[in-house]
Amino acid sequence: MPIKKSLGQHFLVEPYYQRRIVESVAPRADETIIEIGPGQGALTALLVASGARIIAIELDRELIGSLMARFGSRENFRLIAADALTVDFCQEITPAASARVVANLPYYISTPILQRLIKQRRCLSEMTLMLQREVVERIIARPSSKEYGYLSVLVQFYCEAQRLFNVPPGAFRPAPKVDSSVVRLRVRTQPAVAVADEEFFFELVKALFAQRRKTILNNLRVAALRLDLGDEERIRCALASAGLEAQRRAETLSLEEIAPLAAAFTRDS
Repeated sequence: MPIKKSLGQHFLVEPYYQRRIVESVAPRADETIIEIGPGQGALTALLVASGARIIAIELDRELIGSLMARFGSRENFRLIAADALTVDFCQEITPAASARVVANLPYYISTPILQRLIKQRRCLSEMTLMLQREVVERIIARPSSKEYGYLSVLVQFYCEAQRLFNVPPGAFRPAPKVDSSVVRLRVRTQPAVAVADEEFFFELVKALFAQRRKTILNNLRVAALRLDLGDEERIRCALASAGLEAQRRAETLSLEEIAPLAAAFTRDS
């Protein structure tokens, strides 16, 4: 079957890593698991064999035919022919109230799918994802590291993130030009920090990280009109109220430091 470069296809063909991923998930017969991008069905076979209810989401029509021929007769397997970016996961898992996710995500679309999964976190308890190693390093990055940024804050706000292991290019066909990593994201019952307005909080985070070389004061000046932050005096007052020096850079700020800053602005509005 021809590889579709337009879909970013890199199939995991090394059995050792296939087993290791599924063993990390440890699927149970009484649960629902969503598999995004089952591809040629390597992980699917192991997941279906566990007895768990498997809902697979695949976009490639040629792969859909082979997946149905292989697993269509299994009572615990259902295939959704769709783009994962358009699927309502919470609706598709009914009657289950919650599910876990397993996915080998195409690199070019991994961040948008990750953002969609987080958006539908009310019905997703855990995600085991294979991503480009660089993306995983950004997800798990801590403040004051060069990888730390908006994606780090977004994921860590809603999830507990743990890198499980790395996967070399040779484990795939065709082999990608970069290393991959498997990461486990456990959805928090409550966000890592309390904020009054999550939408404003993340708009503020985007503004803080807009220009990494600039100070947080300069970045907030640029975003002042768009976010209704007020004049420079108000911005300085908000920074002081949050105990933050105006000359710091966003990459040094923890979630616990950004939350009071958001509160300082929303308190004055």
